[in-house]
Amino acid sequence: MESKASTTIAKTSLQSPKPKERDLLHHLEAYLAKRDGVDKLLKISRYATKIILASSVLPETLTLTGRLKSFETSVGLSRKAFRLGKFVQDLNALRNSHFDSKQELVLSIIANGGEGLYYFVEQFIWLSKSGLIDSKYSRNLQKISAWAEFIGYMGSLSLKFMDLKRIKEDELCLESTIEIAVTRGNGCLEEEQRLRKLRDKKLMKKLSIVQDFADGLMALADIRDGKGRLSAPLFVSCAGLLSALISTHKNWVSC
Repeated sequence: MESKASTTIAKTSLQSPKPKERDLLHHLEAYLAKRDGVDKLLKISRYATKIILASSVLPETLTLTGRLKSFETSVGLSRKAFRLGKFVQDLNALRNSHFDSKQELVLSIIANGGEGLYYFVEQFIWLSKSGLIDSKYSRNLQKISAWAEFIGYMGSLSLKFMDLKRIKEDELCLESTIEIAVTRGNGCLEEEQRLRKLRDKKLMKKLSIVQDFADGLMALADIRDGKGRLSAPLFVSCAGLLSALISTHKNWVSC
């Protein structure tokens, strides 16, 4: 007859070890190793600075105001350098995607094609602002970039709303399954875990939609050359900061 101690050891050995949580500094290292991780931190810095400048908190004559303007311009140029070759990810996303309908195919072409063109043109804007290409082309390039970005976000938003609808349908189905299982007195631990993951996915999808709306508003402001209420500098800067914070959270969770 086995002793209690040996039985306890046997049970313990059969249990799968709990995954260790990553140390904060290791997580930060992984985050900063990603191009998007650094880019979004720069985006937060830039739009936080733009909010300060747009809110007129600091007098125009103050030395710090001039330094903040110079910092904001420098960070904006640095972010464009981080986009070198980034259009390739949109080409691969389009090439590797599987579509359930022609509608999804068209929307994916609009979303990935628009974003890919935006990142492609941004490379030439960076070269123009860096002085390698004549600056006279900069304005036309910026218009093409803004339109491509805006069209891309329209396609992306349409796809995400479709995804959100499917997630909600799956959520309702799982809730119904759990309700029936509880009524019958059956266990439903696996379904409850799936439901939690599905709700987390739904939250991230909603945040992604908010982010696309914010970025779309900024692209629209660029198209309109800052004209109109939705193009007010403070409003656009707040939209930019909101987008940066959501994207930073998404990248942090995923890395």
